[in-house]
Amino acid sequence: MASDDLSGSNQKCETRHITVQETDQAFEDSSRGTTTIIADSIVNMRSNLISDMLIKGKNELYATKDEDPDLRRSSDFRHKQAHNKRNLLLLAYQSIGVIYGDIGTSPLYVYSSTFSEAPSKQDLIGVLSLIIWSMSIMVTFKYVCIILYADNDGEGGSFSTYALLSRYLNITHRDPREATMVEMKRVATGELDNPRRLFRQRLERSVFLRRLLKVVGIIAVTAVIADGILTPAQSVLGAVQGIQVVKPGISKSIVIGVTDAILFFLFAIQPLGISRMTIGFSPIVIIWLGFNAVSGTYNLVKYDASVFRAFNPALAFDFLTRNGYDGWRTLGGVLLSFTGVEALFADLGAFNRQSIQLSWLCWAYPCLLLAYIGQAAYISVDPSAFSNPFFNTVPPGTLYPALVFALLAAIVASQAIITATFQLLAQVMKLSYIPQIKIIHTSSTFHGQLYIPIANWLLMIGCILVASIYNNTTSLGNAYGVCVMIVSFLDTSMVALTAFFIWRLPLWVISPIWLAFASHDSAYLSSALEKVPRGAWFTIALAAVLAIIFLIWRFGKEQQWAAEAQDRFPTSELINCTVDGDMHLSKRFGSSRITRFRGMGIFFDKAGETTPIIFSQFAMKLTALPDVMVFFHLRPLERPSVPLEERYSVFRLAIPQCYRLVVRHGYNDVIVQADLANVIHTQIRVYLLNQIPRNKTSLTLHNLEDDVDQLDCSYKHRVLYFVGKEQMKIRPTSSIFRKIVLSIFLWIRENTRQKIAELKLPQDQVIEVGFLKEI
Repeated sequence: MASDDLSGSNQKCETRHITVQETDQAFEDSSRGTTTIIADSIVNMRSNLISDMLIKGKNELYATKDEDPDLRRSSDFRHKQAHNKRNLLLLAYQSIGVIYGDIGTSPLYVYSSTFSEAPSKQDLIGVLSLIIWSMSIMVTFKYVCIILYADNDGEGGSFSTYALLSRYLNITHRDPREATMVEMKRVATGELDNPRRLFRQRLERSVFLRRLLKVVGIIAVTAVIADGILTPAQSVLGAVQGIQVVKPGISKSIVIGVTDAILFFLFAIQPLGISRMTIGFSPIVIIWLGFNAVSGTYNLVKYDASVFRAFNPALAFDFLTRNGYDGWRTLGGVLLSFTGVEALFADLGAFNRQSIQLSWLCWAYPCLLLAYIGQAAYISVDPSAFSNPFFNTVPPGTLYPALVFALLAAIVASQAIITATFQLLAQVMKLSYIPQIKIIHTSSTFHGQLYIPIANWLLMIGCILVASIYNNTTSLGNAYGVCVMIVSFLDTSMVALTAFFIWRLPLWVISPIWLAFASHDSAYLSSALEKVPRGAWFTIALAAVLAIIFLIWRFGKEQQWAAEAQDRFPTSELINCTVDGDMHLSKRFGSSRITRFRGMGIFFDKAGETTPIIFSQFAMKLTALPDVMVFFHLRPLERPSVPLEERYSVFRLAIPQCYRLVVRHGYNDVIVQADLANVIHTQIRVYLLNQIPRNKTSLTLHNLEDDVDQLDCSYKHRVLYFVGKEQMKIRPTSSIFRKIVLSIFLWIRENTRQKIAELKLPQDQVIEVGFLKEI
């Protein structure tokens, strides 16, 4: 390749040039008699200056630094999407169908899960008071009114809170290739008061505290995902078992078969996206919640309106103190009244704060209150009804419609946790805790609505296995609730840090609020942990295994970044240009002469700044480069499309005939395709032609025209695409534990990395540049 039509560069690299202004100044000085230069000397000097300026003009073209301010724009960062009133109402409507299916189906089983025998009226009122105030404190006050404000540019969940903190605090290492895509907002030390300054210093300097925050964020994610496997199985199986109310003879195998079929269907329609699915889901949940509200109102009017006394929180405390240990154990059943709240925060990225607040406060919350109060009114008259609180308390003649909507609502209930799983996986991927996997944006109107194919099918397999193995809701119920409270407690603590460092609220405001919510969470968490021996160990173990996998991947990526750090340098440090136009590797890399071969080389550039590793490895190993070189960088933005006038940015680099092309694109834009070379050639040509009008009076004009000719000739002769294949090996001196961890990382990496064949490029024009890194 190095001997193929070699052509040298005619560029000269000078360090000192005489400007036109200096020439004019010399003539002015001569005319004033300030110098003794004779006329013919002046003429000779001017002639020499013109020659020098021809050289200068050409070199000006290559004086551009690798770091161009336009490499990073404020529009590159993720920003919270703004919505008009119409879209806000549409989001609120959609959120009912996605978020509240889980928490909305709790009236099916809360009382039966709380009591083991027919309750006395006093105990019934006490539990109702617990339900009312727990749901109000946990969902309305804590999440809807406080935690939803702790979003990371529209994203929600504990991990998004960790990511938000990492933008204000130096608590995490970022992928150098992705760091420029994150808008950092660290406040200057001088602007902080003493408590915040001291706490921040301690947090940033403590390796233990930084790692603790990282682990907390990951555990919150994996706990939700563990619930994501359990919740669909629990809700769908519970709904299908409801058929046995009207058809007691149905066998367990039929129930399991129908459950598995429904689960398969539920996951099979996920590619449709939230906007399409909620066409059916939202009416189901709206009607379901409305039916519960009407049924509750009917029971209140017909049976016992005195249950309204439960709004007195003293009755909840009275129940707990009277029943002691048994009262504490009932909290494990009461917490089912707000399961799904962890998904409410995680689903924030698919909707927004205002839409969730609107749908909860105006519809879901009042409907659920009426449902629980109405059931209590009926049970106070017929205590045996607690065993099946929903179906035993529906108004006469509505059993079959209630069964149909209960079945549909229970199926929809799984959507909240499925959507939350997609949102959280997208978040952890940004901070390199899992490999880069395919994400599909399902809406051009609402940018945060996602679908992740591999996660969807793995969730489906997990749910079907869990439903088939556990095969009844009693067994599944014992495994349920622990992860909900773990996530809730972690959310409380992470948002407290957000309030301190980002909202800058005083400690005397944060501390009592955190203590109140943390105590509430701890009471329910301790009760839920009592179920660990009876099945809750499953979700804890699953969350722990997932967390270990995520942390192993992150550790491996950090070792990879450290190994690649030495390759991050500007092109001017790699290649030097001599006075006679020859190009050489710098002394650091051996000073070898670089030959040029005809054609245009397109080097895929992951970082979009400094020198691509592919380019430096190719130049050092072959000491040959194409006549025209393009560093091609794709910069994905979280929007449907980027207008053509904003999509392309071209920069000239320090090496002659070397350009950087940054392509900003939305998730609906298709960039890498068969005619990619034509697009790149056109954009660089337009860039060069646009420089000509600016240089009409400059001596660099002909150089620009030469560059256009060189670009055209190289493009017509041959186009080559250069992609990298980085291989890694573990350092022989590593400890056994480190070797095991990195071996797992390398295995995952090898089985998830993108293959060259997946690039939509002419395969006979692709050159793979391999290189080895030791970690």
